[in-house]
Amino acid sequence: MPPGRPFPTRHAWVRVRPVLLPLGSLLVFLALWQLLAASGTWSETLVPPPAKVWDAFVNVSTTHHGVRGYNGTYLVEHLGISLRRIAIGAGIGVAFGVLFGLLMGTVGWLRALFEPWITFLRTLPPLAYFSLLVIWLGINEEPKVTLLAVAAFPPVAVSTTTAVAAVPRSLIEAARALGASRWSVVKDVVVPSALPETLTGVRLAVGVAYSSLVAAELVNGLPGIGGMVKDAANYNNTPVVLVGIITIGVSGLVIDGLLLRLERVLVPWRGRA
Repeated sequence: MPPGRPFPTRHAWVRVRPVLLPLGSLLVFLALWQLLAASGTWSETLVPPPAKVWDAFVNVSTTHHGVRGYNGTYLVEHLGISLRRIAIGAGIGVAFGVLFGLLMGTVGWLRALFEPWITFLRTLPPLAYFSLLVIWLGINEEPKVTLLAVAAFPPVAVSTTTAVAAVPRSLIEAARALGASRWSVVKDVVVPSALPETLTGVRLAVGVAYSSLVAAELVNGLPGIGGMVKDAANYNNTPVVLVGIITIGVSGLVIDGLLLRLERVLVPWRGRA
């Protein structure tokens, strides 16, 4: 074999490692879970074995003994309704966050005016103001979407503001020296420079909105994956609770992966010298 050429086995390992390592960790986790459930340390109500959780997944995904899914709705339908709420709520929060971030990053007095309020909002847990939203907006979709929008807004606003403020002044001054208008400077210099950190803020915002999903669906949340988890917890139906939690986590991983792929498409230069 020519010197400097990697061994075939090592090359193959590098290619399959991103798949085998997560799969191996999953198998170890399932084995530890099964051992813990079989040890009898806790009752099956508290720690059901993986087989019972799988049975619950099948039951809520199909028609079982004449019962359609959970509470008359299949798991995929619960998830679809929750994803729609997140798409609308997080979409509104992200849009306003980017807009406010651009304004605060380019206009100093606006940053001084709004940044303390955004920081105040960012530190509030969703449950702290969800009851107030229910009083104001009722128990239908409005408080749920509003909660997700409020949760998604601060991360994007903060990251966009920081990214815009960090744009090198030399680039802005060079564009102005070439006769660029204020709008052209923002569009052609500030936005492309701030885009990588803004997209990171979008990923964080979607994650925060996802973590607020169960809180958003505490009231009148059925159908919805968070409402399903809440309702199952009321009846100590731990397998269904775990099915809902796993579904939220897996779908969150998929969405974050799609956002990461979008980031690589929009800013392919990030991370490269």
